Amino acid sequence: MSPADDEARTYASGEGLVEFLDLMRLMRERCVWKSSQTHATLAKYLREESQEVLEAIEEGDPEHLKDELGDLLLQVYFHAAIAEEAGDFTMDDVVAGLTAKMKRRNPHVFGPEAESGRRYTLDEVEQLWSAAKAAERARPAE
Repeated sequence: MSPADDEARTYASGEGLVEFLDLMRLMRERCVWKSSQTHATLAKYLREESQEVLEAIEEGDPEHLKDELGDLLLQVYFHAAIAEEAGDFTMDDVVAGLTAKMKRRNPHVFGPEAESGRRYTLDEVEQLWSAAKAAERARPAE
């Protein structure tokens, strides 16, 4: 990709994600169906939406993929809202955990390895990812 291509690209600000979290909370508060849902009752929808994302990818249609990713994201927010109400965790906790995990699993981007400035091969990146994942599994639960 050339610098000119990058200049033409638009990037998300994240504001819509915060707005949607507020919307999800309001829907849980005001809609009897949404407020009655649990992780267990929503599991089938999460499975269905995941499958529909895969189908959209196979079709190669960006508009369809965008719609299906939105439906899948709804499921993530729905589960996070339920957990927040129960006092288990918040969406911020989900994002913080994911951010920390990506930093751990990508030392070639975020760790000491990144400071060398060297470009890693695909095989090397996959090895670093696998090693980081194995280390996570080996460490005791916090």
